[in-house]
Amino acid sequence: MSTATTQPSGPKGLGDRLLTGVERLGNKLPEPFMLFLALFLITGLISTGMALADISVTVPGTDEPTVIKGLFTGEGMTWLTSSLGENYVGFPPLKTVLPILLAIGIAEHSGMLAAAVRKLFGSSPAWLLPYVVGVVGVVSSIMADSAFVVIPPLAALVFKAAGRHPVAGLLGGFAAAGAGYSTNLFPTSLDALFAGITTSVMGALPGYEFEAVNPVSNWWFNIASSIVLGLVAGFIIDRILEPRINREGISRDELADDTATDRPDAEEMRAELTPKENKGLLVAVLAALALTAVLLIAVLPSGSPWRNEEGGFLPKSPLLDSIVFIVFIYFVIVGAIYGWVVGTLRNTNDAVAMMTNALKDMLPFLVLAFILGQFIALFNWSGIGSWIAVTGAAGLESVGLTGFPAIIGFMLLASFLNLFIISGSSMWAIMAAVFVPMFALIGYEPAFTQAAFRVGDSATQVITPMNPYMIVLLGMLRRYQPEAGFGTLIARMLPFVVPFWIVWAAILAIFFYMDLPLGPGNGIFIG
Repeated sequence: MSTATTQPSGPKGLGDRLLTGVERLGNKLPEPFMLFLALFLITGLISTGMALADISVTVPGTDEPTVIKGLFTGEGMTWLTSSLGENYVGFPPLKTVLPILLAIGIAEHSGMLAAAVRKLFGSSPAWLLPYVVGVVGVVSSIMADSAFVVIPPLAALVFKAAGRHPVAGLLGGFAAAGAGYSTNLFPTSLDALFAGITTSVMGALPGYEFEAVNPVSNWWFNIASSIVLGLVAGFIIDRILEPRINREGISRDELADDTATDRPDAEEMRAELTPKENKGLLVAVLAALALTAVLLIAVLPSGSPWRNEEGGFLPKSPLLDSIVFIVFIYFVIVGAIYGWVVGTLRNTNDAVAMMTNALKDMLPFLVLAFILGQFIALFNWSGIGSWIAVTGAAGLESVGLTGFPAIIGFMLLASFLNLFIISGSSMWAIMAAVFVPMFALIGYEPAFTQAAFRVGDSATQVITPMNPYMIVLLGMLRRYQPEAGFGTLIARMLPFVVPFWIVWAAILAIFFYMDLPLGPGNGIFIG
C-alpha cells in the first residue's frame, strides 16, 4: 500500500471525532430515494389519521376551509393511481432543469467552460491569484459537481507556477467551489431546480397570490453573493490559509503516485491555452455579444411581443417566461461555436452526444424526481402542507418570531441538516414543503425563502464526510501531506465556513432591510 494513503495511529483529535460522529449519524440515513419513499408513506399515514379525525384548516384570504384528505382511503388510492404519471412528469423542476442541462452539456463537453476557467487562472498575476481562485471557485458551480474535481488541482497547478504554495490553491479552490455552491454569477441548472421545487410547494396555498419563481428570481442576490463571497474566499486563502500552510512547512512538491485515479485528465490540468483554444474563446465571446444585441433588438422596442400588456417587463411578461429559453440559447451558442473552432464539435452528432452525456450525469436525479414528485404532490393534495403552513405561521406570530431572526433560525437549521443530507435538491424538497408556504403566510415571498436556503445549504458541505468529494480532496492533499486525515481537512475548511455563513447572511440582511429586489420581478415581501 502506498504511504500516501495511510493514516497515522494514535488518539484522534476533536476534528476527527466530530467528523466521525457526523459520518455515523449520516450513514444511518437511507439513500435519498428511500428517504423520500419513507416520508411519502409517513405523510400518507398522518394524512389518513387527520382525515379520519375530520381536521380542516382555513388559509388566510380564502372563504372555504381546506379539509385534510387521507392517502389510505378510497379517495386517496384513486388519486394516487390516476395521477402517478402526472405527479412525475408534471414535477416543475423537470421542465426547467432538463433544457438548461442540455445546453450546459454542450458548453461543458465542448471544453468551453474548462477553457474559460484555465484562461482566468493562467492570465492572473501571483498577487491576484487567491482572489481569482475564490471568484472562479464560487462561479464554477456552473459545471455542477465536476467543479470539485477540476478546480482544486488546477488552482494548485497555477499557484505553484506563480511561486505560491500549491496546497493553498488546492484547498482554497475546493472551499470556494463547495461553500459557495448555491450561488453563481450566471443562471444554472441549480437555479432551475430550486425554482421548480419552490413553485410546486406553493400548491399548499391554493389561490394565494405570490410572485412566480423562475431560474433568475434570485439573480441580483446571487450576483452580489458570488462577487463578495469570491473576494472573501480570496482573502482567507491569501491571509489565513496560505500563511498557515507555509508555517507548517508542508511540501510544495507532490509525492510520486502512479496509482492515483482521482486526478483530472491532462487537458484539464494544463493551465495554458493553445492558440486554437484562445481563438475559440474569443469567437465564443463575440457570439455571445452578438446574441445579446439580437435579444435587445427583439425586446426593447415599445411594441415588442415580449413586453406585458402595460408595455413593461415586470413583474410578469413573456420575457420573464422565456428565461429558460434565453439561458438555453446562450449556452448552446457559445458552447457550439467554441467546439466548432477548436474541433471538439464537428457536426450535430457530436452535439447530440454532448447533450446525452449531460443527461447521463442527471440520471440519478431523474430517478429521485419520481418520488420527489409524488411526495410534494401528496403534500399539496392532502392539505397537510396547508395545515402545517397555517399552524406554523400562527405559532411564529404568537411568539413574535416573524422578522429576520426567524430567517436566521431557518438558515441555521439548513446548515445543520446539510451536514447529513448533502443533496441540495433533496434537502430543499423537504424544507421547502414546510417553510415556503409557512413564511408566505407571514409575508415573505417564496423567492426570498429560497434565497435564505441558499445561505444554509452550501457553507457546511465542506466540513462533512457525507460529501463524497471530501474523499477526493483528501486523496489530492495526501500527495503533499501523506499524514493528512479528515481532521486536517476540517481544520483547513473551518476558516471558510464561518466567514462565508456570516457574510452571506449579512448580504441577505441588506436585501431584507433595504427591501431590495432579489431578481427580476421578485422582491422580499408579499404585497
